[in-house]
Amino acid sequence: MPFTVYGIELSSRLLLGTAQYPSPAVLAMAVRTSGAAVVTVSLRRESADGDCGGQFWSLIRELGVHVLPNTAGCHSAKEAVTTAKMAREVFGTNWIKLEVIGNHDTLQPDVFGLVEAARVLVEDGFAVFPYTTEDLVVAERLIDAGCEVIMPWCAPIGSARGPVHIDALRALRAHFPDTPLIIDAGLGRPSHAAAVMELGYDAVLLNTAIAKAGDPVAMAAAFAKAVEAGRQAYRAGLLEPRDMAVPSTPVIGQAVFS
Repeated sequence: MPFTVYGIELSSRLLLGTAQYPSPAVLAMAVRTSGAAVVTVSLRRESADGDCGGQFWSLIRELGVHVLPNTAGCHSAKEAVTTAKMAREVFGTNWIKLEVIGNHDTLQPDVFGLVEAARVLVEDGFAVFPYTTEDLVVAERLIDAGCEVIMPWCAPIGSARGPVHIDALRALRAHFPDTPLIIDAGLGRPSHAAAVMELGYDAVLLNTAIAKAGDPVAMAAAFAKAVEAGRQAYRAGLLEPRDMAVPSTPVIGQAVFS
């Protein structure tokens, strides 16, 4: 199920984070099992003291996937821009998952700082993947700033609540039919991934639901199947809910037995 972002065709619609796994070996097996073509990485991990950062980076390179560095933990546009530039030097890519956090409790994006940082980074040659809310106006501002993909949350990071505002997500998809939309944050179950893919979203990015599962590798396989099923269902054409019952067996023109 390939799709294209910033001119690059990706072989999978499942993107994975790389934090919180019980071991590097489990992380590697989960990524391979999921078939994910993109993983997110944090500059903070690569810059860790000792050899941990270098070992982690070597592991990621061995997986043969696209690397999407992020600006996790940044709380201002200036901090995010600086982190993005450092990540470009470390990881050798102009891709950046842009996060500007505005609230410590919900980890909700600071959409004002996000748009500001996105504009600066696009002008500097970055391919920006902005982590945002499901707000239509914010998405418009990000696209105006030069973002070619939008990454709305469906619930707060790590909450595992699944799609909270289905109508808003549906409206976002309808409003931007030609823009790649990737759900980022809040997915807790494979059924959540299937649900947003059935809305027509192009991909999902998740971390905690797999990394913190009892069996991360098995959960990675489950999410991969859910993403594929949701995409196929969307393309097949889903039956819309109805207020009244509709008989599956026609009654007009049928013989009547008494």
